[in-house]
Amino acid sequence: MQKKIRTIVLLLIIVSVNLGCENKQQNKNQVGETSITQSNLGEVIKISPSEFKEKSINHTIIDIRTPYEFNRGYIKGAININYYDRNFLDNFKNFDKNEPIFIYCRSGSRTSSASRKLVKAGFLKVYDMQGGISNWARNNHQIEK
Repeated sequence: MQKKIRTIVLLLIIVSVNLGCENKQQNKNQVGETSITQSNLGEVIKISPSEFKEKSINHTIIDIRTPYEFNRGYIKGAININYYDRNFLDNFKNFDKNEPIFIYCRSGSRTSSASRKLVKAGFLKVYDMQGGISNWARNNHQIEK
């Protein structure tokens, strides 16, 4: 009897884990180089440097690196909002949450977290450049100084 109960419990655990993984996969779509993570509020769209360059024209570009990093080189038209600033999200209060926003950092690590924060704050489309400005430079795109 005890062996049957253990088997049933084990099967329930396996089914629960599989259902959880399946639900996570439904929230992420892969389309070429672009991956999209959707939530009830908005979406984070990871894009390549070339896509970032093309799609960000006439949109808000935010460089979330430190001022020191920003002053060493940035993407033309970018606004510097330091991710490590204690009031990071407060700096986005004057931006239209219905308009797409394009963000990048040095390597893409900070933007993953920042993108999720912005979506939770109500932004509908946050474009996150894969690999950050390092990847931008590797793809021979211009950096302003």
